[in-house]
Amino acid sequence: MKRRLSIGLAVVLVLAVVGVIIWGRSGGDAEAGGGDLTVVRGVIGSEKQAFFTDQRVVDAFAEHGLKVEVDTAGSRQIATTVDLGKYEFAFPSSSPAAQKIQRDKKVTTVYTPFQSPLAIATFEPIVQLLSANGVVHKGAGDYQVLDIAKYLQLTQTGARWDQLPNNSAYPARKNVLVTTTDPRESNSAAMYLSIVSFVANGNAVVAGPDQETKVLPQVSKLFLDQGYTQNSTEGPFEDYLSAGMGKTPLALIYESQYVDRLVRHDGSIRPDMRMLYPAPTVYSKHTLVPFSPNGDKVGQLLSTDPELGKLAATFGFRTTNPQLFRDVVAAAKAPVPDDLVDTVEPPSFETLERMLDAIQKQY
Repeated sequence: MKRRLSIGLAVVLVLAVVGVIIWGRSGGDAEAGGGDLTVVRGVIGSEKQAFFTDQRVVDAFAEHGLKVEVDTAGSRQIATTVDLGKYEFAFPSSSPAAQKIQRDKKVTTVYTPFQSPLAIATFEPIVQLLSANGVVHKGAGDYQVLDIAKYLQLTQTGARWDQLPNNSAYPARKNVLVTTTDPRESNSAAMYLSIVSFVANGNAVVAGPDQETKVLPQVSKLFLDQGYTQNSTEGPFEDYLSAGMGKTPLALIYESQYVDRLVRHDGSIRPDMRMLYPAPTVYSKHTLVPFSPNGDKVGQLLSTDPELGKLAATFGFRTTNPQLFRDVVAAAKAPVPDDLVDTVEPPSFETLERMLDAIQKQY
């Protein structure tokens, strides 16, 4: 009897050990991001890297059995030069770039899980100065806008800050210009080109070589007169945060960057800092193009999973559920509008490419 009991206990012990080993190789490792997780590789715009590498996002994907690994590249590069054969999805920040990828790869389904409008990071003295000169005014909601038509009138004269009437706040001897990224490499600069070319074209989306030729002399100056520009929106935004008004009085950014800092409550957004919206502005639509069933699953989860939606909103992105963004903004007491009325669509990828190539040849 004792011998049978000993054998039975030994069997139970062996089974328990085997069970622990199996659990460790499956469930336990899955929670840690290993073992049974399916690795899905994608190429994304750099402004989404912080989101994808956040541990909360990693854990949310792991709950669905996925480990998402990403490389970064500019949206223009993703659509033209990146070898997409290495990836299961592409996630540029530009809908025209996504449309080109979709056509080239013959993909029928795409996902736009979140988006962010272009904005201008600036300072209260600059807002007051430009308001006095008719360039900034109240928008359709409880926010202020940079009037692009008035801005273009100012820039075409080559106006310097120290030439603006009654300017004691910022008498800098340099041209009144929004600091952008390099239009040859950065999606935000390409989206900015979409805005200024729309206004320069008589408030119509540029379409065709004739209209491109008409607007290029005016819009090219906005980039060329800046001198050196950086290749990512993180560059001018970090200059804005650290170097202040002296270096970057007007910085082109994504709204998500500013909201992200407000949500963090890390002190980087100081009391004299302000966010304006170009009028009109354009939404940078982060569009995921899947190349495989697993890539498609990533797109579905980003579009429908409540936890991933909440996390995207905490990074300042406007999601498919507007309430998520509203909740985040309200909790952070951020002065950000629910909706933007004065928005336009970008030109086709081919039109944007031709204009960008024409500007590039002038550098």
